[in-house]
Amino acid sequence: MRLIFMGTPDFAVPTLEALVAAGHEIVAAYSQPPRPAGRGKKLQPSPVHLAAERHGIPVFTPVSLKPADEQARFAAHGAEAAIVAAYGLLLPQAILDAPPLGCLNVHGSLLPRWRGAAPVQRAILAGDVHTGITIMQMERGLDTGPMLATVATPVAGKTAGDLTHELAALGADLMVRVLADLGAFDPEVQPEAGVTYAAKIDKAESRLDFNSDAEQVERQVRAFAPAPGAFFELDGERYRVLAAEVAEGEGAPGTVLDDRLTIACAQRALRPVIVQRAGRPAMETAALLRGRAIPAGTTLA
Repeated sequence: MRLIFMGTPDFAVPTLEALVAAGHEIVAAYSQPPRPAGRGKKLQPSPVHLAAERHGIPVFTPVSLKPADEQARFAAHGAEAAIVAAYGLLLPQAILDAPPLGCLNVHGSLLPRWRGAAPVQRAILAGDVHTGITIMQMERGLDTGPMLATVATPVAGKTAGDLTHELAALGADLMVRVLADLGAFDPEVQPEAGVTYAAKIDKAESRLDFNSDAEQVERQVRAFAPAPGAFFELDGERYRVLAAEVAEGEGAPGTVLDDRLTIACAQRALRPVIVQRAGRPAMETAALLRGRAIPAGTTLA
């Protein structure tokens, strides 16, 4: 099938790779423009941009698809369908209408739950038992289009990084299966019941809230690992907690309870397992405490 691929982050790369491996003709890849990154703040192409170049696929990085000339260029590719995975730009109606088979989206949730920008993190924070992938026919609304296929997976104790990686692979496989027999997948209108919205993550949300119960605080750790990293502050220094476990313990929320950095929460306690100080590598809590004592009774912010 003659396709346009539209995506930006690592999550989208497995779908692009799977489409190429399945023998589809990718006539163009659309991705967000290169962004400054690293210490030198040099412009860095997105993961999808780099993957497309490796396959010799022409890459387009418009800042908007609203201009008429961009819409004309998109239509001129003559694609039968556009495959979209975490692209990050609004698709105007003219773009949605250009391919005869429309635009199909790989979305990282079981719609209609967690429409929007951060479905993986929101599923973890909410304590969802399952999440998954939905292949959706796109329309102008925010992730409101008819569903073609879904696949579910347990959330369990996974971090956002682990879960994103898993969902990316599931989405790639499901999209290839859908395209192999598109007529066999009847579009299903999303139910009105159960709609939730996955708002974009604000970095302020990654500050650990010890006034919550320990299970919720541990979800914060997993939802923001590996990035931006849930954190607490001590003496003006930020400590990122990349893995943690719920432990027994009582005390004023935010108080260190023992020599293992067990931290009291509103109910029970949180024990960090992997911690990272600013400008230093991540390490096990025991190694951190050998170099930076945090005695019982210390209050963390």
